[in-house]
Amino acid sequence: MKEVYNNYGKWIRQQFPYRVQKISVDAGFTCPNRDGRVGSQGCVFCDNNTFNPSYCDRGKSIRDQLEEGKHFFRRKYPDMKYLAYFQAYSNTYDTLDTLKRRYEEALAVEDVVGLVIGTRPDCMPHEVLDYLEVLHRQTILVVEYGIESTNDETLRRINRGHTFEEARHAVERTAERGILTGGHVIIGLPGEDAEESIRQADTISSLPLHLLKIHQLQVIRGTALARQYEEKPFHLYTPDEYIALIANYLQHLRKDIVVERFVSQSPSDKVVAPHWGLKNYEFTNLLVNYMREKGMCQGDVSINR
Repeated sequence: MKEVYNNYGKWIRQQFPYRVQKISVDAGFTCPNRDGRVGSQGCVFCDNNTFNPSYCDRGKSIRDQLEEGKHFFRRKYPDMKYLAYFQAYSNTYDTLDTLKRRYEEALAVEDVVGLVIGTRPDCMPHEVLDYLEVLHRQTILVVEYGIESTNDETLRRINRGHTFEEARHAVERTAERGILTGGHVIIGLPGEDAEESIRQADTISSLPLHLLKIHQLQVIRGTALARQYEEKPFHLYTPDEYIALIANYLQHLRKDIVVERFVSQSPSDKVVAPHWGLKNYEFTNLLVNYMREKGMCQGDVSINR
């Protein structure tokens, strides 16, 4: 049966002759939007504890985090290999020597076959990019940028601390080095309606991205966004609304961009809203069925095919 979108699961299986799983690590980095360089309050939606698994603990060494993660996943798939996912905060935001030590510690762990490095567009100095260009010739490497929105007013509203032009520049600089380049966007940010999201899909398609993560907005307890929501509630998508929007978004997304996910799942006790009660694979199944019923496919109406 024809695929309705460019599926990450299929793509990753084509990259390796064995099953591969990402293991999140917390390397102890911070963020320029927290340490005062750009700001001190962080993004309004941010709480890194909502996506760190139990084995991901900055109090442990990177090796120990990876070994615990391997133990967790190997119970089901004994022959699995792994990608070390530097996920929490900004993982290119330190001295080059420190970054080298952290990355190379991860790559020295048995059965770790590559790195995924999550960071911000304003945290990629030339010397770090030079090093990553060398590293990507030696191992599988993905650099994943938090873009979040292509609208500068939205970026200001969520206290992101960088512009979309900075995101474009970082993606272009990274991709031109031959490095696999990913992006992350949040759908449903305050002030952005469905039409703005579709405009975003066309803009994202104009970037030389290889991979994309799409997440629905979740309001997390204790964040500035939660306080804003309590004072003046804003619209959050229902599952049906979000499915229809993402199906349309995908039609406007360039065909060759690999889509890794559509939703995020924070612990239910940390979520103020929305409460969908859907696992990632359940949402994906609903979306795929919807698109097949409507005869929709990724890139159908993209202006950046």
